[in-house]
Amino acid sequence: MLRSSQPLTGPNRKRCREDEMLLGTVLDEGERGFIVDTRSAQAAKQARMTGGGTEPKSSYPQWKRLHRPLERGRPLQESFIKLVEACNDTSINMDRWLSRLESSRWLSHVKAALSTACLAAQCMDREEASVLVHGAEGTDTTLLVTALAQLILDPSCRTLGGFQGLLEREWIEAGHPFHLRCAHSAYSHARLKQEAPLFLLFLDCVWQLSHQFPFSLEFSERLLLTLFDNAYASAYGTFLCNNEKERRVGCLCKVKESTHSLWAWLNQPGEKKKYLNPLYSHNALVIWPSVEPQSIQLWQGLFFRWIRSSQHLDEAWAEIQQLVDAN
Repeated sequence: MLRSSQPLTGPNRKRCREDEMLLGTVLDEGERGFIVDTRSAQAAKQARMTGGGTEPKSSYPQWKRLHRPLERGRPLQESFIKLVEACNDTSINMDRWLSRLESSRWLSHVKAALSTACLAAQCMDREEASVLVHGAEGTDTTLLVTALAQLILDPSCRTLGGFQGLLEREWIEAGHPFHLRCAHSAYSHARLKQEAPLFLLFLDCVWQLSHQFPFSLEFSERLLLTLFDNAYASAYGTFLCNNEKERRVGCLCKVKESTHSLWAWLNQPGEKKKYLNPLYSHNALVIWPSVEPQSIQLWQGLFFRWIRSSQHLDEAWAEIQQLVDAN
């Protein structure tokens, strides 16, 4: 599996021999690969006017392009805001609640992300083909798809350590602009153009996997909630800035010198145990999530956490942990 930004073909359909050679070396003679573009065909075509575009078929004859559009900007942020507002309104009746939940379209975004990740995973697992995933810059929906596909395919990514490595590799080192995307929240009155909850959408999709496969992920919901909190407000430097360059050489941030790593804190023996799933059992198989509407559920542990106590659920998990330890 490969990931990249869009090719810079522009309106004149420029070629890049180096790109063609690079992708050519991925495939042997007679093999084919798939390019999963997370933009619509129309959006990719319009991107030519600003220098972007798509791979010309004639220059990449062994690659088949598949368009699976995923929202990444203002529409996704507005969806998040509508969902949070609906969840916090405790005065609405059932019909009104269901209407507001549907109009937020958040669960549709979750479904679309999981569906696209499944497509990429199926190309690799069932077609035994190489896959290149890209969107516009390659730092938003691209990372969402590649990270989810690896969780589906690779059992090592479902361990606590493997998941941390996945986040470091596919989100942090790959340059997801956390500072811009998580600048405020759904409660902020400032509506920054570049704000969008892509990382939250990823965490929600991971929760869907854990809900459908409760024994297959070594980490618990508590880890996902902690990651959400730290992406928006953290005492650690892991999610600060927009890319590795800013973290390493930024004159103002000096993240590497001035902060501690979230992973170092989570991996302390006393802390680590809090984030483990007591029901975990190693599953070497690929886990294919259902993306049927009935299977995609609202992540109540996150979106209702401020209006509903989790005391009883926490006590139940503690009791399960005690039973596991006793055995």
